[in-house]
Amino acid sequence: MTDLQIERHDIKGLGGLPIAVHVVGQGRDLVLIHGYFSNAWTNWIRYGHAAKLVEAGFRLIMPDLRGHGESGKPHDAADYPADALTDDNLALVEQMGLTDYDLGGYSLGARTTVRMLARGATPRRVILAGMGLRGLTRTLDKGGYYKKVLTNLGTFERGTSEWMTEAFLKTTKGDPVAMLHILNTFVDTDEATIAGFQQPAEVICGADDQDNGIAQELVDALPNGRYVEIPGNHMNAVTRKELGQAMVGFLTA
Repeated sequence: MTDLQIERHDIKGLGGLPIAVHVVGQGRDLVLIHGYFSNAWTNWIRYGHAAKLVEAGFRLIMPDLRGHGESGKPHDAADYPADALTDDNLALVEQMGLTDYDLGGYSLGARTTVRMLARGATPRRVILAGMGLRGLTRTLDKGGYYKKVLTNLGTFERGTSEWMTEAFLKTTKGDPVAMLHILNTFVDTDEATIAGFQQPAEVICGADDQDNGIAQELVDALPNGRYVEIPGNHMNAVTRKELGQAMVGFLTA
């Protein structure tokens, strides 16, 4: 969807790191955070989700996470302290003057959304896509898998899960050194904290996606959650039109 008039903004994240923010549309503010190895364009714009949401009356605010996309990608481990992505996105909310807004993300973006809530963010509504309970309470469950991919690039047999993960990294022009450091930013959120989130929350997950645990368990942990299942697994559910449709349906209900 290249006909969208996307504006590029830059904010200062933790330690002054430049964070690229892509803004499009007019109307109610909706902050959307992409997943690991990805970027705002791949996650939200490429497959038409942003266009659907703009048409539905939203102004989308889509950051590229630290180490991803057009944001700063330092190679010093000191630039990736625990919860750095949360700090960056809380800074985004403050620097862009957001007060009445909605917030959501896919995979690592959903985890970052939850960390923002745990640290005091007050969106009206929340979208958690590509996420189950385990992906929030035990965030490094798949850390070993990603370390294996990132430290053995070019060695995997075509068609394997590791090969496809590496192929996605190439597609998004991801920086392997930055991606490895990102793992150090992960922070668990306990179930009691999640049970305290009062916002209406929609959990959207591919039918074949249990990469971050079981989505229904997350819905059950949330006091005001609902589950929408869409086709696909963790890698391809984000490409399906049903993702954007589910988001629009929830936010305009």
